[in-house]
Amino acid sequence: MKIGILQPSYLPWLGYFEQLEQSDVFVLYDDVQYDRGGWRNRNRIKTANGAQWLTVPVLLKFEEHPLNREVRIDNSSPWKRKHLQAVRQNYAKAPFYQDSIPLFEEAYSRDWEYLIDLNAFFIHGLAGCLGLGEKKIVRSSTLNIQGDRIGRLIAICRLFKADIFYEGAAGKNYMDEKAFADQGIKVEFQDYQHPVYRQLYGDFIPYLSVVDLIFNHGRESLSILTQPRFEERQK
Repeated sequence: MKIGILQPSYLPWLGYFEQLEQSDVFVLYDDVQYDRGGWRNRNRIKTANGAQWLTVPVLLKFEEHPLNREVRIDNSSPWKRKHLQAVRQNYAKAPFYQDSIPLFEEAYSRDWEYLIDLNAFFIHGLAGCLGLGEKKIVRSSTLNIQGDRIGRLIAICRLFKADIFYEGAAGKNYMDEKAFADQGIKVEFQDYQHPVYRQLYGDFIPYLSVVDLIFNHGRESLSILTQPRFEERQK
């Protein structure tokens, strides 16, 4: 049993969904401290002028340190209209625009109070576009697990009887692999090799939101997203 545990992000990149694809259980880590300036409320799409940020405004005071699930969206600005307009304008000529745009029209027609709910909606929806709609995705806040950083991760793995924890590459900087090994859990670090695929607007730009791949490749997106791993296995 392999488990992935990641903080919820807005319109995540390809590597996020590779971790989902590889995991038998995927946990949205929504009850840890929100990281300002990270990927929780923003990501990039491609335009004729290069990469463009789409940022969801949030209500945060400088001295506040909320959990991911506690962060509220600042709906005083028309961010939903701007994001939908950006997606429509920049992907209208993409091959799979008509197949993909309904998800965004639905998302941006709804009222969102909490960032976690918006992010979870898109993660589930984009997973569906990739053919991963049947994956088990749960929020850590529903599990009622306490402890320090490493202790909580181990406890989540044990709850789902996972013997492999599929961790992002950044985890190498702080992960205590021995603590996991002592519990019979192997830590497997992601080593994602970003694929090159057909895009609009000239030279290829990597590390965009997965929406860029989906609009350009539709049902082929998952095979492209996971292609580097399969090519490595065939060597």
